[in-house]
Formats: sequence, C-alpha cells, structure tokens
Amino acid sequence: MSLAEAKMADLLCTDVLVIGAGLAGLRAAIAARASGAQVAMVYPSRGASPFIIGCNAPLGHENAADSPEAYFEDVVQGGYRLNDRRLVQVLVAEAAPDVHELADIGVPLARSGAKFAQRHLSGNRYPRSVYHPDGFGAQAVAQLTEHCKSIGVTLLGNRKAVYLLRDHGEVCGALTVHRRSGELLPIQARAVVLACGGLGQIFADSTYPTDISADSYALALESGATLIDMEFVQFEPTVACHPRALRGLEMPTAMLGDGAQLIGAGGERFMLRYNPEFAEKRMEKAKLSLCIQKEIDEGRAFPEGGVLFDTTKVPPEKLESYVAHCRRMRAAGLDPAREGIQVRPAAHSQMGGVRIDQNGWTGVPGLYAGGEAAGGVHGASRLAGNGGSDAMVFGAVAGRGAAAGMISDRARDWGKVVADAMLALNAQTFAADGPSADIVKTEIRRVMSEAAGIYRSEAGLVRGAQALRELGLTVESGLCVADDVDWSAAREAKNMVLAGKCVIAAALARKESRGAHQRRDYPLQDDAGFMVHLAIRCAPDGEPGVSTTPIA
Repeated sequence: MSLAEAKMADLLCTDVLVIGAGLAGLRAAIAARASGAQVAMVYPSRGASPFIIGCNAPLGHENAADSPEAYFEDVVQGGYRLNDRRLVQVLVAEAAPDVHELADIGVPLARSGAKFAQRHLSGNRYPRSVYHPDGFGAQAVAQLTEHCKSIGVTLLGNRKAVYLLRDHGEVCGALTVHRRSGELLPIQARAVVLACGGLGQIFADSTYPTDISADSYALALESGATLIDMEFVQFEPTVACHPRALRGLEMPTAMLGDGAQLIGAGGERFMLRYNPEFAEKRMEKAKLSLCIQKEIDEGRAFPEGGVLFDTTKVPPEKLESYVAHCRRMRAAGLDPAREGIQVRPAAHSQMGGVRIDQNGWTGVPGLYAGGEAAGGVHGASRLAGNGGSDAMVFGAVAGRGAAAGMISDRARDWGKVVADAMLALNAQTFAADGPSADIVKTEIRRVMSEAAGIYRSEAGLVRGAQALRELGLTVESGLCVADDVDWSAAREAKNMVLAGKCVIAAALARKESRGAHQRRDYPLQDDAGFMVHLAIRCAPDGEPGVSTTPIA
C-alpha cells in the first residue's frame, strides 16, 4: 500500500504520547500517568528491551562498600570523562529507588535472602546489576505492560510513528501508521516522549532487533533537536558466532565476573596479557571489544572467526543461574557445563543520541527523550548493565518531564498540521523502477560496517560519507514499494541513511581515539583537543552539520 492510498483515521487526542514500548517507554508512560496526564503509547514491537539481562543500581546488597558516589566515579571513568555530569548525577541518585519501584510494581528480581542478588558486570567496581534468571528485560516489559493497562494507559500496538506533528515550533503529536493495514492515525498530544531506541540495524553484524530503525534520531533532527556523541557506537564484545544455531546470542559479561574465561585458538587465556591483574574482569566493554578484535585481526581466533567464551569455568550454581542462556545453549546441542561457545564483537548500542537536560527535555517545546534515544549520560563508552539502568531511570525522567512541561492546549488548525506532515512525507517519492527498501538497507549496513566499524580511518570514513550521500539520493529519487509491503519501510531506509550520516560526520570530526570511537590514523586520546561533545543539527539542506559543545 502506498502513502497516497492509505486510509486516514480521525484525530486521537491525549496529553502525553510515548513513542516506543520497551523499558524506557513503559517507564515514561507510568511516570507521566502518575503525574496525572492522560497517556497513549504507540509502538511496532518491543525493541531491544526484552533482551536486557540486568541493570545497575548502587544498592550495596552484595558489597556494602558500593554507593552512589562509587557508581558515579565508575560511570565517568568508563565513559572516558566525556559524560554529561548532570545526567550521571540523576542516574546514580535514582537507580536504586527505581529498582525498588519496579519491585513494588511486581517486576520479579533475583533475591539473596531479604536483599536483591547482584551480579558483577564489566567496568563496574562492585557487583551492582540486579537481574532475573529468565532475563530482567523480558520480565520487566511483561509486568510493566500489565501495569500500564491497569492504570489506564492507551496502548496502540503494531503502529509506527513516521512523522512528528509540529505547529509554530512546537511538537504537538505524531502521525502514525498501522504496520498491517497501512491506516494512518494522527495523534494530538501536549508532549511527546521519544523512547524508540537507538541506531537500529545500520550495521551488518548487529544485536539490534529488526523493529529498531534509527527513528528516534531522524524524528528529533527533523523537529529541530540536537544530537550529541553519535560517533560512539559500542560493540558488544561477546556475541556468539559459532555454532550457527546460536549466532547472535549475547553472552553476558556477568559470566566473566562469575568465572568464565576468554581463550584463543592456541589455548591462551589472552586477557591476562591485556589486563594482568583482573583478566576479563573490571574492564568496560569498549576496551574488551578491542582486545577480542585484536586477537581476531592478528590471527589468533578459531577458524569460525571467534574466540572461545569458556563457560565450563563458571561454578555450577552460578552457571545455572543464567537460566535463559543455558536453556538456549542446550536446545542447540551445546552443554555449557562441558563446552564453551565462540564469540566476537558485534554492533550493539549507541552512546549518543538526542541531547536532553535533567528532565529529559530536548530543547524543542513539547519534545522529550529517554533511554537509548537520548545521549550524554554514557560519554564515550557504556558500562555493562547501564543500558538497562539508563532506560529505567531516564524513561521515568522523560515521562515526568513531559507531564510537567506540556505545551499549551490552545486551538490549532489540526487539518493544516496533519496536511503539513503528509506533505513532508510525500516529498519522499516512490518509483516502480526504483530499488526496494530492503536492498537499500542492506547497502547501508555494508557501508557502515566497512566505514565505521570498531576501527575507523579518514579514507574509510570519507568513502562511507560519499556512499551514504549517494544512497540518500537513491532514496529521494524513489523506492519501489509493492502492494503487499508496508510503505513505511521506505521511511525507515531514509532514517537509517540519516543516522549513518550522523555517525560518520561525527567520527570524521573527532580526530582521536576514545572509548567506542577508534581511529587508526589518530590512535591516541587527545584531551586537549577533544574533551568536548560533538553536536549535530540538520542544516537547511537536510545534511547533518557538526559543532562542538562543552561538557556539562
């Protein structure tokens, strides 16, 4: 179905519209509802949240020495001191109370007697990740969804936001499409929360689910918001690559804290060379990924392309606490108590995103963001377990901020507002002889993986920038959309091109190596020149422009 053929439903009205229904979106909806706002959520699926293994909180239940102050230091150190300190303060102050709030709502968490059990994840000084044996994310999403229903949040599933409604510089809702029927539904809102995730599958080897397509960043840029830290793309260090039946399974770095080891093809526990005192422990993910990738690049990997994640070294009682992982490995014919699994780095998360303040506000009236849609808290690299904490804390922050900062409910010409959105969407044409959106997406992934993978260089980034410019022209010239294909796939391709341009533009501008951004031609960290955020806004021609902004 093409955009021109789509049926338009009547305008739906709410106070706060949350885009996304993962952990950040659910937390935003609950917080906004608790503040007295009417809330609607629109989402195509659940994004990456069901795969979250745990989230950090300085409870001190496993080690009484832990504290918000220690957590703050770990986050800033792990972020290579590029973190927005205001946001880090919010994270460390609210993580522990938010865990208790989740438990009060009914989210099941592993216990150690009367206390919460906590695992020790990469980059953290102490064990501080709360979890559930069957997966924290899946349990949290299920329970919070039921809670949203019970408190009167309107859930609009199978819907995707394709454009934010705007009027006189204010964001006042969104135009959404039903992924099956193609029906368009405009939603009027006095505040919108972007909580629809990060980069999506713009890399060929990625842990991102297919329903994430960089929409947060494109929608924000089009509305006048600013992105920061987009050059910092974290690669999950331990993603299964063999056996094939387990390919893409994220092996938790918490297992390394519980005794698992990384072994090269020659039998060497190679992390003892890189981190003699702690080996696989106490190393944030960006460094761990680089170590593993170096072993692979220098020929010390197994023929299948990975290194061994040796689960046999984990004590049985600890190993079996990873219920979901053990179940999946055994279903594939691999007993983790007897043999390990091969892993390698894969694109996993975006450190940057929409610039926000302590209330989740983007600077654009009516627009808020939380979770991986937002940037600033992580700096140049993210501690293991902080993805869940970010979504939990800043989802709620954005929901409260949106309810408190709703724009005026003054009369608007809603017919014109919706027509303007349709006009903007119709600027992307469709052509019977054009390539399909899937072909363009595949090419975007190839370009990004070659140009902006774990290691970057000037020449590769310049080639990538040119390739994305050409792909952008292809998208604008028209993509072929068959009758049985959701036309919004073409919109997704456009969003992915824009997000890729942002990553490459920032990576070209940062002429140093720091955290999750590594330049072969600038291998050293340059604090004198680059202890700043790189900010991105759309120029009048729609291309991303880069500037510097101080660290708050």
